Amino acid sequence: MSIKRVALITPPYHSGVVESAGTWLNVGFVYIAGSLRAAGYEVDYYDAMSLWHKWPEIQKRIEDFRPDVIATTSFTASIVDAVKLCALAKKIDPRIVTVIGNVHATFCYEELLLGDHGVLDYVVRGEGEEILPMLLHCLNAGDDPKKVPGLAFWRDGGVVATPKAPYIQNLDQLPTAWDLVEWPIYSYRAKNNARLAIVSSSRGCQQKCSFCSQQLFWSQTWRARSPENFIAELEMLNSKYGVQVAMLSDEIPTFDRDRWVRILDLMLERQVPVKLLLETRVDDILRDADIMDKYREAGVEHIYVGVEAGNQVTLDMFKKDTEVAQSKQAIDLINGADIVSETSFVLGMPDDTSESIAETVELAKHYNPDMGFFLAIAPWPYAELYSELEPYVATKDYRKYNLVEPVIKPKNMTMQELELELGKASQKFYMHKFQNLHQLSPWKQEFMLSVLDIFINHSYLAGQMKAAMKEGKEMPEEVKKLLRSVKGHAKGAHVDHHIGVAPIP
Repeated sequence: MSIKRVALITPPYHSGVVESAGTWLNVGFVYIAGSLRAAGYEVDYYDAMSLWHKWPEIQKRIEDFRPDVIATTSFTASIVDAVKLCALAKKIDPRIVTVIGNVHATFCYEELLLGDHGVLDYVVRGEGEEILPMLLHCLNAGDDPKKVPGLAFWRDGGVVATPKAPYIQNLDQLPTAWDLVEWPIYSYRAKNNARLAIVSSSRGCQQKCSFCSQQLFWSQTWRARSPENFIAELEMLNSKYGVQVAMLSDEIPTFDRDRWVRILDLMLERQVPVKLLLETRVDDILRDADIMDKYREAGVEHIYVGVEAGNQVTLDMFKKDTEVAQSKQAIDLINGADIVSETSFVLGMPDDTSESIAETVELAKHYNPDMGFFLAIAPWPYAELYSELEPYVATKDYRKYNLVEPVIKPKNMTMQELELELGKASQKFYMHKFQNLHQLSPWKQEFMLSVLDIFINHSYLAGQMKAAMKEGKEMPEEVKKLLRSVKGHAKGAHVDHHIGVAPIP
């Protein structure tokens, strides 16, 4: 076998959460492409998802590049399309080696290979930067893939799984392929379509959240790049590719306070002209109460913290290791630093009712984040919580495991009732936010007006928000003005055909 050309392709899955705010690149492919090139392979970085390409366009790109290998990625909701992509590759040329990785494939490789070994050649379990080049070298040498750690594949009527590969320790030394990114398509709508990068400063999570995939994927480990290495990358992305906003893909970028403070100090010392969006834990915000102003001065503009639940019983079930009152304190600190605050509430648990969801909305108003999302619990089949939720799972269609469509049927609600209540939760929360727009700082008011435009024109929440606006009798004049322009815009020539759908990370 002679393998020279590798196509990294995202499956064209869309469902309804993230992309409304912008278009997000696949930073994992940036690293894997860099490692493949360093190992001597020619690579096509093809983000079919973000390009909104359909199957005929994907087929043409594959035929034009003529890859020897196609590697794709699979979170749970995209797994059906990832397998379909591999099937397309085999249809184009049965000799193409197909590889699939990421969280779902890492944990559900047996199910995948049992059902689809005819089109799936190899599953990469864990980090792909070292495993994938090792596999390709092995195949080129005519050696046995059983010698490569971190793989699963079908052989002699059964699944073969090789030993787990060790985690990569020196993240500073990983090669990247930023030059392969199709930069013009990546933008952040909430900031005038500023050029947007997804970056990684650390990997891992040491928490034990029972509903989450990340602590399982990383085995509760955490590793980080040096502050100097990370800041140099931000400077390069700005100067070479015009990146203005960077979202950290890290689960907990702030885990090591000394390292995080050094990053903030370097942002200030070097006057790095890139604004940062990040997710972190409530605990770290409380810990950093004394330096929240430094966060803002260093360019942190948006922080997501996972509240997840409004009562302590559910928080404890989720193993969040936080108290309800702490969530309010953390959001107050973020707001006090004039940073956009965002959180989410996981709903649709077996004991949820219309009344309990309404109580959560009122609690969300009390917490007062700038942005709050009410998400349907997605019972990942590999998560610790799954065994408790399995009796209430109403569908095994993984395409619906996207945090928007209900998958769990509560004991005292129909699926339709739950879906309706999730929509009403967003309506009520954002009506409250926009009625109190005047309480925000001028820059946040401008940001929230951009958010309203996104919700109405580009979001899966479009229907709910338009209905809420019709009922709004006490909207600020700025909101009424924007609503009038939105109505006028709807009669004009430009319509966003992507409205209502978005990929899930």
